[in-house]
Formats: sequence, structure tokens, C-alpha cells
Amino acid sequence: MKVIQILPELNSGGVERGALEVGKYLVEQGHESLVISNGGRQVAQLEAEGSRHITLPVHKKRLSALRQIKVLRRLFEQERPDILHLRSRLPAWLAWLAWRKMDPKTRPRLITTVHGFYSVNAYSAIMTKGERVICVSNSVKDYVLQNYPKVPADRLSVVHRGVDPGEYPYGYEPPAKWLTQWRTDYPQLDGKFIITLPGRITRWKGQLDFIQVIAALKAKGLPVHGLIVGEPHPKKLEFLEEVKAAIRSAGLENDITLVGHRSDLREVMAVSDVVVSCSTDPEAFGRVTLEALSIGKPVAGYDHGGVHEQLDVLLPAGKIKLGNHDHMASLLGKWQQSPNLPAKENPFNLEQMLQQTTKIYRADCSLSAR
Repeated sequence: MKVIQILPELNSGGVERGALEVGKYLVEQGHESLVISNGGRQVAQLEAEGSRHITLPVHKKRLSALRQIKVLRRLFEQERPDILHLRSRLPAWLAWLAWRKMDPKTRPRLITTVHGFYSVNAYSAIMTKGERVICVSNSVKDYVLQNYPKVPADRLSVVHRGVDPGEYPYGYEPPAKWLTQWRTDYPQLDGKFIITLPGRITRWKGQLDFIQVIAALKAKGLPVHGLIVGEPHPKKLEFLEEVKAAIRSAGLENDITLVGHRSDLREVMAVSDVVVSCSTDPEAFGRVTLEALSIGKPVAGYDHGGVHEQLDVLLPAGKIKLGNHDHMASLLGKWQQSPNLPAKENPFNLEQMLQQTTKIYRADCSLSAR
């Protein structure tokens, strides 16, 4: 097969990581992989792993982007892919407008992936126009069925995101050199029960809820220390200041550390005692919580979206009713004495995700299906 994936850019994020993972797997299986995007720091890795990258400005909402429709149609006709996989709304519109004018007998089969709970409108509806629509969780499938009732249910396939157990092995321990540096950088964590909230610093990720949970645990006299791992979008720095103000207001300047963006999140979670998810909006899937569960870390998370699906299978005791800070604090207090550990058998693995994705390519979008 020849597969083209299209997305806005290749910098960071779950969509980007998924595209790289699928591209690498296709090449390893003897297929041809192309990715179209505006570029980014992950292009080098993509190409090193055997995919081709084609740089086109398909990332910004502006009228000039419409010029790419003819460019894409010409590219599709030249490359003659078997599969066209659309992963994000703006490039999906451009690619779909190019694709629909091609000869139905020879054009590629069209796949879309619904990666999130997009705002419900005509713009977002493009992600449901695939001949096969992949949903990254059952929660996302339910969202599509509820908000886009004209989409036939049999067109939808759930393919949960997955992590590589080789990269995130159960019981993972960071190397000694890393541990030495970590202890040097953060001596305030010595002897503390470390509770970590990973994720971009934005309101819906729940940093303000997290502060309340840490405050409740400190009020119980427990030796806890909270870590907020992540950074805000450069255009939304005001919320970071709000988080800092909330920490000061709660008197937790010595009990919560903002460590910023980390490229070693696996190691940070490995030295944490608990990882939490306080997302006030449901996660479409929640890859970071799955990474924590994969390495054997207890996870407490609000019981909705993709995090619900993970905890339901791997650690039901970690499910917390949305917004119930007292319940989360109570559970974490118990875990400080006797933690519940996640199941070792993890069905949300990368190999299964890749096999299911290529199975959809083969069964529903191969040349024989035309």
C-alpha cells in the first residue's frame, strides 16, 4: 500500500505522534508512507524512519489556504496513493475538496480520524466524512453518534491509542545519572509523597482543581508535594499567572512546584508516587495517563472520557467523580499509606493500535475495495 497522512504541522502532540507511529509501522511492514504538513521539528525523525515528507502550508485558516486544493489534487494524481488519511480539520477540508473532484474509480480511499471532542459545527463535520471514520475511544464514538446522527454507525471504528510497553515498561526506573540530577534540581521533593499533574497549562486541564487537592492533603498533615508538569501556550500566559496566584493564595509556594515542559516525562512520572488527571473537560483518550499506568504508577482521574475507559480496565479504584476534590484527596491520602497499583496486562498497546489501523486500511480501503 501507499498511504498519505495529512495534518497541520509536525511539532508535538498526540496527533503528530500517531502519524509518526503509523508511518514507521507502514515502512516496517513494507508499505510506502507519505506525510503532508507544514513541517516542524519532528520531520527529521519521520524521514529517518523511512517516510517521505511533503511540505505544504495546510496549517493556517486563511483564504490563501484554498490555493492548496489544486496543489493537493495534482499531488494525489501524481502519487496515486491507495489511502488518504485525514487527521485534522483544516487540512482535512483542503484534502477532501481536492479528493472529491477526482475520479471515484481511481481516487484513494478516504480515512478520517476523530482525535477529539471538537466543537459541533459544519467545520468540524469534515472529520466524519471519511469512507471509514476512526475514533480514538468509545467516548469519541459516542460523541460522533450523538452529534452527527447522519453518519452511519457501521462506518465508525474504535481504535484506542496505545503505548509501547518496551518504551514504557511496568516498573520502569530512571537511570542513576538522571536520578542524581533530578535530586540536585529538586531537593524539596526529598522524603515527600509526590503527586504529579502532567499536561499543558490551560484551564480545562484542571491545574486549579489540583491546587485544591494538594491543599486538602496538606490540611490533613500529609507530607505531600505537587508537581505541575507542562507549559502554557505562548498566547495564553495569563492563565499561568492565575495558577501561580492560586498557589500563593493557598499558601502552597513550598508544596507545589511548576517544572515547565519536560522531554523526560516518563522519568518524572516514574519518580512520582501518584499521577493524576484533573481535566474538567473529557480527554478524547488521554495518552499521558496511559503512559503512567503502563509503567505501573497509580493514577487517580476524573471519571469521564478516555481516562474513564483506561481506569475502568486498568485501575477502577482510581476513578473520581468529576470535580470531587474531597474524594480525590481522600483516595490519595489512603494511597500514601497503601497504593493501588494498575493491572500489568494492558490492552492499550501500540502494536494493537497499529495492527488495527492497517487492518482498516487493508479491509476497507485497499484497491480491491474500490
